[in-house]
Amino acid sequence: MKNNRRMALATVMLLALTVTGVAQSPTEPQTDPQKARPRTTTNGQDKKKPVQGDRLEPDETPRTPSDVSDDIKANRQEHLAEEEAINPYYNNFFSTYRLGPEDVISVDVFNQERYSRKGITIPPSGRISLSLIPGGVFVNGKTVDEVAEIITKKYNEYIIEPQVTVSLDKASSYRYSVIGDVGQPGIRLMNHRMTVTEALAEAGGVLSTGDKSKVVVLRRQPTGVLAQIPVNVSAIYKGKQADTTYLVPGDQIIVPGNKLKKLREILGFSQVLSFGRIFGLPTPY
Repeated sequence: MKNNRRMALATVMLLALTVTGVAQSPTEPQTDPQKARPRTTTNGQDKKKPVQGDRLEPDETPRTPSDVSDDIKANRQEHLAEEEAINPYYNNFFSTYRLGPEDVISVDVFNQERYSRKGITIPPSGRISLSLIPGGVFVNGKTVDEVAEIITKKYNEYIIEPQVTVSLDKASSYRYSVIGDVGQPGIRLMNHRMTVTEALAEAGGVLSTGDKSKVVVLRRQPTGVLAQIPVNVSAIYKGKQADTTYLVPGDQIIVPGNKLKKLREILGFSQVLSFGRIFGLPTPY
């Protein structure tokens, strides 16, 4: 009897342990929300790279030309403004300027003051004198760069690797003339690249008796023949044509008279006839 009781008690305890184990084992594992989060670090190398649609961090913003400093922008704009202001009027003129009598140039030899010379006025012969160069240097018809190259070759015999710079201080050999119905006709110096309308303005402008639509520029060709270049200054003033006719040395601008001038000439001639009749003078037939 006692053995039977012990076996029954052991069976009951085994069933109790089995039921308890089944109750503590869930059918589906529960996930911990804290463990589901991915681990992150503060190391900049481990940061997640942004994908399309993500917002970039301040230090990850790509640099663009707009990120250039204001000082650099200002310098660039100033440089461009200088080029735009200079190029149309001077660069094309002085880069191809051919020296001639009465032009003033300066020769600078780097670190060699005894060979440098300032304010040289080119004589009619076109030959300037420099130290250690017998007979001087002929400069007529040459650009300042060409003259600098010639002087460099001459001084190469006396100076090791000479650095020569020739600058144009005053342009006086280029001339043009304006005749006809303008305020101040005559011959003038061309010290910068100049259009026909600029030349007329410096000559006092076209008079009321001048025909602005029939202005002509006479230009000598290499063959010696004078070519006529018509310029409708009236259309330029009205903005109908571009002011793109530039002068070259030796050009002659002619401003003919208009109908008003012819009318004044006729009236003047008739007054002379009336005056002759009054005093019995012979009429000019």
